[in-house]
Amino acid sequence: MPLSIRRVLYIDDDPGMGRLVQKALARRGFEVELATDADSGLDLIDQGHFHVVALDHFLPTGTGLDVLEVLRGRQGAPPVVYVTASAETTVAVQALKAGAVDYVPKTIAAEFLELLTSAIDQAIQNARLKRAKEIAEQEVREARDRAEALLAEVNHRVANSLAIVSSMVRYQLKAIEDPVCRAALAETDARILAVAGVHRRLYTSANVRSVAIDEYLQGLVSDLASSMRQAGHRSQLRVETSPGEVPTDRAVSIGVLVTELVTNAFKYAYPEGGEGDILVRLSCEGDTARITVEDEGIGWHGEGAPKGTGLGSRIVQSMARSLGGELFWLPRAKGTAVGVSFPLLRPA
Repeated sequence: MPLSIRRVLYIDDDPGMGRLVQKALARRGFEVELATDADSGLDLIDQGHFHVVALDHFLPTGTGLDVLEVLRGRQGAPPVVYVTASAETTVAVQALKAGAVDYVPKTIAAEFLELLTSAIDQAIQNARLKRAKEIAEQEVREARDRAEALLAEVNHRVANSLAIVSSMVRYQLKAIEDPVCRAALAETDARILAVAGVHRRLYTSANVRSVAIDEYLQGLVSDLASSMRQAGHRSQLRVETSPGEVPTDRAVSIGVLVTELVTNAFKYAYPEGGEGDILVRLSCEGDTARITVEDEGIGWHGEGAPKGTGLGSRIVQSMARSLGGELFWLPRAKGTAVGVSFPLLRPA
């Protein structure tokens, strides 16, 4: 059908008024079909494409409100301009609430035809704009879905690649006897697992924009415990979490931060082959999260030079700053409790 043809269905129980409207609209470039009752009007709507329906209030059986009720349940039904001779404004209000896009008071004056033509024109234009908007929104949704599917595949591939790198590091770890080298490789493996865990969470989740931080930390702690056992550490690692969501880029910083704190606890809390408990605790309240790593070892309160090379401490400080938080040490009679409090979302 050519786009220039605008088809209108006029439903009115008055055949004379119907013919008058048909002729008047035809002179203005409309193609008009007539129906004198609700059933025949609905049949015509089912059979052909109409850009708009002009619907009279009083019909042989029921009212136009009944027709509106039927059309409201149909997908892709044409817009309806309601025509009423009733002097009561409540009828027009009821029609608009029932789904009509406009209404026109029905009179015998020429003004009625002008108002009807204008309302039909406006209804057609609004319907085209609405359809164009729906198409654009659908295209945006499809583009977003394709992008998210592609991103999930990228995260899958990155996680797999990091898992391969981790496996290589572990093979190398088994072949080395020097305790210093073994400890360095174990730390490297833990850092790789922290980043890989974020990508694994992303490609297995329906949401690629954020990570459930509680679930991520539970998986990370499990990986860290396995990695530390392979490096010869015997301390027990536990985790306590509360639910919370963070953007994906912040999840990486959190994972690296926790990995460094846990690794330091394994290395320095229980020296000379000792062992004990290490607890990772996450609490989320409102828009703020708080993570602590606690042990019952020899204790350190952040004063003085860090042990070892100091690389882990520098990484922890860097990750805390990237999260917009600050490190803190909690007073304890025995052991160390170190953590960071930070906003779940990136500060504006």
